[in-house]
Amino acid sequence: MVCDDVKRVIYFFLDGTIAEPRKRDIDTHLGDCPDCERRANVQRKLREFVHHRLARITAPDHLRTRLTRSIRAFRTEWSR
Repeated sequence: MVCDDVKRVIYFFLDGTIAEPRKRDIDTHLGDCPDCERRANVQRKLREFVHHRLARITAPDHLRTRLTRSIRAFRTEWSR
């Protein structure tokens, strides 16, 4: 496997959606190629950062209850 191959499939590799034989090839290449390993680590950290920043935040129960009541009241008012 060469660097260009790794660049093309690194996102699938990091997602864990790549076939096992190819995964082993990429692991081997990353162990042998410091440039690709650095690139993969940057991508991994970026993905972790984005995932953390986009983590689902839920509203507190009291706010959810108020919003639900307001929406129901609004629907009732508009359905008349």
